[in-house]
Amino acid sequence: MTMTKADIIERIHERVGFSKKEASEVVESVFEVMKNRLEEGDTVKLSGFGKFVINDKVPRKGRNPQSGEEIVITGRRVLSFKPSQVLKKTINSAWR
Repeated sequence: MTMTKADIIERIHERVGFSKKEASEVVESVFEVMKNRLEEGDTVKLSGFGKFVINDKVPRKGRNPQSGEEIVITGRRVLSFKPSQVLKKTINSAWR
């Protein structure tokens, strides 16, 4: 089962008592702040949950597997997530 943004908004609406419009504005605002900080190259750390980190990949040589031709793989930025120890422990205890 996948949790969507709409599911998060619904949970906030139910648990906190915000209207759906207010819950939607809160979720959108949080995501917007996180997105802006990540665009700037900052790390976003949520205590007890984990951290989102931007890593820069430098250009490198590669090879086309079909033709064997050498190509240059362009540099890019990638987003990675590292879960906190608390989240890891919670997930693993729920799995057993």
